[in-house]
Amino acid sequence: MDIIFPLEEIDQAARQFLSVTKGKRVFAFHGSMGAGKTTFIHALCQAMGVKDVVSSPTFSIINQYQMTDGTPVFHLDLYRIRDENEAINAGVEDCLYSGHICLVEWPEKAPGIFPEDALQVNLVPMGVNTRKLQINL
Repeated sequence: MDIIFPLEEIDQAARQFLSVTKGKRVFAFHGSMGAGKTTFIHALCQAMGVKDVVSSPTFSIINQYQMTDGTPVFHLDLYRIRDENEAINAGVEDCLYSGHICLVEWPEKAPGIFPEDALQVNLVPMGVNTRKLQINL
């Protein structure tokens, strides 16, 4: 399934994404540098009711946020990870199998540690202000 949206409608796209992926817990976001993965995850967190400030975990690797009901949400950025062993040592696997929502950027850095049911999502720029989400349901 594809969702195509202009950036000014990213909040609506995030709500649509959540409605069609209901029940999924681990989301693997693929896309080129600058495609908007962090920006879309920020919109998703707002749509889910995350009360914390959402920021890129490029250097921390893992950010943990809380929804208004106290439920944790993990935001992971594997860009700086060299391999699966480094990801495991950083605690990535613990997040992926925690049962909580995990939003992962650069999952191709450690593909072998993801649960089988992880949802693969491609974020593709289509011009300056438009993006396409390719969701492999």
